[in-house]
Amino acid sequence: MTQHRETPVATRSAWLALAVLLVGAFMALLDTTIVNVAIPTIYTSLKASESTLSWVLSGYMLAYGLALVPAGRLGDRYGHKPVFVIGLILFTLTSAACAFAQNDLQLNLARAAQGLSAGIFYTSITAFIHLMFPGSVRGKALAIMGSVIGVSSAVGPLAGGLIIEAFGQENGWRYIFGVNLPIGVVAVLAALWLLPAGGRTDEDDRADWAGLVILTVALIVLLVPLVEGHDQGWPLWSYLISVLSLPLLGLFALWERRVAGRGGNPLVPPHLFSSSAFTGGVVLALVYFAAFTSIFFTISLLWQAGLDATALQSGLLLMTFAIGTIIGAAQSDELAARFGRTVLIIGLALVTLSMISILVVLAMVTPSDLRGWTLVAPLVVGGIGSGLFIPPNMDFIVATVSRDDAGAASGVIGTMQRHRHRRDRAAPVRHPRLLHRRLPRRGLRPERHLRHGRERRVRAHRPGARLRPAQAQRQGAGPRRAEGAPRCCVTVCSPGTLS
Repeated sequence: MTQHRETPVATRSAWLALAVLLVGAFMALLDTTIVNVAIPTIYTSLKASESTLSWVLSGYMLAYGLALVPAGRLGDRYGHKPVFVIGLILFTLTSAACAFAQNDLQLNLARAAQGLSAGIFYTSITAFIHLMFPGSVRGKALAIMGSVIGVSSAVGPLAGGLIIEAFGQENGWRYIFGVNLPIGVVAVLAALWLLPAGGRTDEDDRADWAGLVILTVALIVLLVPLVEGHDQGWPLWSYLISVLSLPLLGLFALWERRVAGRGGNPLVPPHLFSSSAFTGGVVLALVYFAAFTSIFFTISLLWQAGLDATALQSGLLLMTFAIGTIIGAAQSDELAARFGRTVLIIGLALVTLSMISILVVLAMVTPSDLRGWTLVAPLVVGGIGSGLFIPPNMDFIVATVSRDDAGAASGVIGTMQRHRHRRDRAAPVRHPRLLHRRLPRRGLRPERHLRHGRERRVRAHRPGARLRPAQAQRQGAGPRRAEGAPRCCVTVCSPGTLS
């Protein structure tokens, strides 16, 4: 008698719940990139100082990362539904606080609270997918989530550009935050209705407060110097404090082992790392996100600040990566089932090929001759590789995790992925009209360039020659810096310098 193995299936309610979860994921990840294009208008509207501009971006990501691990553990103990709903409510309220901020201090505080709220509900997303979708069906759910991650990361500049163009330079940035309000209200109501309840009540109720304090201090010590160090020219203290995070993380690991050995409830269960698949997948995710995804920030900065393109044009260019991600993620589940972990190698190879192609284009084409179409093919290939890597890697990681530790594992994975954002955002974006520009590379013959509909002639200068301010103004080096404006942070001399 032949036995037929039942194919795992997910219920209709699980797919509806996934739709709600992905709305939350889209909102949280969108707000990490959409604000980039609003920085110039925030600067002029609030008369913000240079140092506070960097914290509008970095404060969100710092608070986001600090909340991931403890929020995941709270979900394991009390249920992921209340954690998700509370985090989403707070995210909606803090988005309103950002929209109505009257000065840069209020905006920075609201942004930090918004990032903390996003970190609270984000860990529940991966945990819910692990709990609601069995076996091979989980790969399909994670593939959809991978598409959302790629689209939300790339569509941010496009959405921000459209909103600012629609509502104007003065207050358009407020609508970037305000758009979260109606979406957040609908998502909260849908979450209350569709998400399954559940939680453990038989656990030791004693919280690992000491572990939480040690981990928080270690992450702050690691990440704050990345922001302040850049603004202050990387002084010695920024390196010393960052190195101090290593013994603190070691102390955290020892403490968690001690709590687990005494039968307590550690913040990060040490037995998670006893699986080589979990440890290897987490480390691979850290290296991947740290090494690759800064390309969004770099291209956006080059296109807007260096080449004076609009936020809308920059966003349209990056959308090609999102299209590739959707294509790759749609095939990732089937390819992972067929080739196993080889699909990770295929994805990484495509991403590597994409980055090399972009580097070659930027090295061989002069900045003044760069066109968006020259990067479309590499970005699409990179998107396909990313879509083939992210969902299967997450599936391989969570497959090793028990249901009781789904939230803690989700927090660890999210923390590894989000570190790259804080590194990318360490350099604040300045207003492109305030940047001194040297478009032609040294030694090039005189060329003509168009700016705001007017033709201007840029004369090449001798290698190493220094131009006086008045001479630089005559030779098209850019407009004079406005009084009180921040000093320039980008000089486009050669595309090869952007990495």
